[in-house]
Amino acid sequence: MVIAAKKTSQVITHMAIAFTIAYAMTGSVVFSGLAIIIEPVINVLLLPFHEKAWAAVRTRATSERDRYMKIAAEKVSQTLMHMGVAFAVIYCATGSLAFGGLAAILEPVCNVLLLPIHDRFWDKLELRINSGMHAA
Repeated sequence: MVIAAKKTSQVITHMAIAFTIAYAMTGSVVFSGLAIIIEPVINVLLLPFHEKAWAAVRTRATSERDRYMKIAAEKVSQTLMHMGVAFAVIYCATGSLAFGGLAAILEPVCNVLLLPIHDRFWDKLELRINSGMHAA
């Protein structure tokens, strides 16, 4: 049950970050609400193609080190794809390259900084719940 609550909370946190950035860029509650739906949908649609391409690249790994390097490159590529989508969504809304670029940088940075704090909170909560269950 805690895992489902944690995952739901992660999605809500991610959407809140995206909404806040979109609202700061556009000043529109309506567009910000649409952006937190449009941006993840585009990423979800693109991700299978991205994963399939990288799966083919990983199969050509010649060593364990090479495999890890390809996995790291895949994660960088996935981050860049996510940034490109964030840029495109805000650029389409504002017509501003500057706002698009700012959103492309801010959204992933905020996620990288805030989601680990979120996850630590949920990990501690899960430990407390589990230790309480074992004590009973």
